[in-house]
Amino acid sequence: MKKIDSFTKGIKRRWLINNLSIVALVVVFAVAIGSVSISNYYTASVRSSLYSRASTTSKIINQYMSESYDAFYFYAGNLVNDFSDKDKIEMQVIDRYGRVMFSSTGLSAGFVPTADDVGDAISTGTISVFTGDDKLTGERIMAVTAPIFAGSENTFIGAVRYVTSLKNLDSQLMKLNITMTLAALAIVSLIMVTNQFFIKSIVNPVLQINELARRIAKGQYGARLDVAFDDEIGELCETINNMSTEIARMEKVKNDFISSVSHELRTPLTAIGGWAETIESDLTDTMTATAGLEIIKKETRRLSQMVEELLDFSRIESGRLKLQTELFDLRGELYDAVFTYNEMLRQNGLEIRYSEAADPIMVVGDRNRLKQVFLNVIDNAGKYGKDGDSVDISIVRRGADAVVRIVDHGMGIPENELPFVKEKFFKGSAKGRGAGIGLAVCNEIIALHEGSLDIASTYGEGTEITITIPAEVGESVNY
Repeated sequence: MKKIDSFTKGIKRRWLINNLSIVALVVVFAVAIGSVSISNYYTASVRSSLYSRASTTSKIINQYMSESYDAFYFYAGNLVNDFSDKDKIEMQVIDRYGRVMFSSTGLSAGFVPTADDVGDAISTGTISVFTGDDKLTGERIMAVTAPIFAGSENTFIGAVRYVTSLKNLDSQLMKLNITMTLAALAIVSLIMVTNQFFIKSIVNPVLQINELARRIAKGQYGARLDVAFDDEIGELCETINNMSTEIARMEKVKNDFISSVSHELRTPLTAIGGWAETIESDLTDTMTATAGLEIIKKETRRLSQMVEELLDFSRIESGRLKLQTELFDLRGELYDAVFTYNEMLRQNGLEIRYSEAADPIMVVGDRNRLKQVFLNVIDNAGKYGKDGDSVDISIVRRGADAVVRIVDHGMGIPENELPFVKEKFFKGSAKGRGAGIGLAVCNEIIALHEGSLDIASTYGEGTEITITIPAEVGESVNY
């Protein structure tokens, strides 16, 4: 359980760190950019508004006042007294020495503003803007001062100044930043919650797969997972299920093989041991001894064939099966196999109907191994084709290939077993003798010859085996 918890926490930790770190960085960056952009926008709006007022007022004063300072003093005072936005903005008139002459807030005249905009406007003769803390009040303000000139020589006679507090703007911006931050946290939290559900949808199936693997490792073959998703996770679960089913099937095949081999070995050994004891008990009974020795030889050959099949299978599995290739007429090896089994099949009530091409069919291969294949397939036709009346065998050349067909008319192979008949250890529902490796060995031998062994069967009608081997152009050989 600790391993599973560690595994879960590891997946979740990596997912959350990798995913949320990127999301958090993007959100923080977006909030920072948004905050700066909004702050700059509103600050620029206030600045633009004050700048426009100051510029317009200075132009009006320059246009309508006379050249006398007294006229400026009188006209500017009236503008301040009539200023309508005094509850939002402070309007000031500055004299030529930088002192406040009039103020819309009613402050005493004569004081000198501490902000740099007045001095800059006087020294440069242009509109000047200041944003910062007022040294007198400590309040953050924005001030715009526009100089006023009179006469043909453009003599500086004073300035008009607009001042506004940024306290409310800063408060609004702070609230907006807090709102944006809370929204960002809500987004990150929502992503974290949704990620938890997403991680759960991934981690839980992975944990189930891990648990299933443990069960399979302990021998619970055939265990399956519930497929809850129709996606990659679902495909993985389905693949694991198929693997588990296949392992269970192969385990059953292996056990059946062990049981079958044990039985196949025990039967001839029992017969050999029993007849040896019978002969030993009465050495004078020659008829019994002859019959017993014949059975002993038959069972010994049967044991040798089984051992040879097992050795061949072992060589194939380890890649040590080597071919002794030569150029020869394949018809000869097939005919020898037919001749070998002709009498046995006849005694079982089966007739061999053999047909071969008139011209030699030359192949390059291992004649002994190919003959072994023919013997095995014909033997199977005899065992499983007993319900029929004949075994049809033919060899022809078809294009660049030599094609051998062996057809029996027995019960055939059930459709659900047909895909597995060439697999090692597989015996299916057949009750005949054998260890279930003969066809697997034959298939490997034909594959080493770069050919194919194909099986077609209709249950209740019979089985057809087609062996295809690349043919060569050559002369026939003498036997």
